[in-house]
Amino acid sequence: MKTRFGTPKCHERKSCVACSLRGPVREPTCHSVLLVLPFLLRRLGLAVATIFLVVTVGFVLGRLTGAPGALLLPDNASAADVDALNARLGFDRPVIVQYLDFLGGLFVGDFGDSYRRHESALGLVLERVPATVELAFWAFIAGFALALIAALAIQLTGSRLLRAIVGWSGAVRQSVPDFFFALLLVLVFSVLLGALPSLGRTSPASLVLPVITLATGQFVMYLRLLDAALSEQAEQDYVRTAFAQGHSRASILLTQMLPNALAPVLGMAGLNLGGLLGGTVVVEVVFAWPGLGSLLTDAVSQRDFPIVQAGLLFVALMFVLVNTLVDVLVSRIDTRTAHS
Repeated sequence: MKTRFGTPKCHERKSCVACSLRGPVREPTCHSVLLVLPFLLRRLGLAVATIFLVVTVGFVLGRLTGAPGALLLPDNASAADVDALNARLGFDRPVIVQYLDFLGGLFVGDFGDSYRRHESALGLVLERVPATVELAFWAFIAGFALALIAALAIQLTGSRLLRAIVGWSGAVRQSVPDFFFALLLVLVFSVLLGALPSLGRTSPASLVLPVITLATGQFVMYLRLLDAALSEQAEQDYVRTAFAQGHSRASILLTQMLPNALAPVLGMAGLNLGGLLGGTVVVEVVFAWPGLGSLLTDAVSQRDFPIVQAGLLFVALMFVLVNTLVDVLVSRIDTRTAHS
């Protein structure tokens, strides 16, 4: 139904064929901007609180493990030498003073030097960031793209057999630990076939095996979410109306069902991408990938607190940034998110 100015008046899909064919009604552009602005402000406040909480918890847990002097000195070091080193590192001061000093350095980006490497902790973390971002990005793209292609193929064909085969294959992969699956890939493609490098980050080909390991592990979850969301959209009235109007299955799926189904899937995808950006320790260890996960693991085991604190801040920033961007994207796709 339209007014005399041609503006849609009906907001009920069931009572208007035109509205039903368009799918869920979108808010006017100016109204959407007003809705997103307070949403962004809330997300910004939550992001600041989350980062503050993460770095604070990291500081507290680090101090609960004790001073690192005994680990940094040889086994035959005297107690006096250990106490002197702990004092030089500032561990003889009250915890609250250490915390305030830590916050002061946090605001200026000074986390101090690594206890073992005697280099800037922040610099060491930033050296590992490109490798981590590269691996996380391509693993996310590959896993999500594979799941999207499989979900669209299942919906287009309507084949229960295809759904069962794809789902079963993905479930088998998900049941295999990443460590074991990575070793199998190395054995087949590096040792037996000699087709791909297995260690380090020396060429674009070095990405293939780590990306396959991570992407196939993410594939099943994305596939289940996409298939469920598309199946739910297939039951909506606007889809039946579009079929009645003579639109093809592919056209309805790609132009109407898929955009409406992406909103709930993107939220989980953002969480997974944030986790990948935090480093994937198992994959980095197996493939000797110079990422952030292996650096933080070594730093934790050695109580190298400056690296741990700088790494935690970066992980928190990336996690919050990715999920904030995803939430904004979802709110633009589905304005009900902004209302909630």
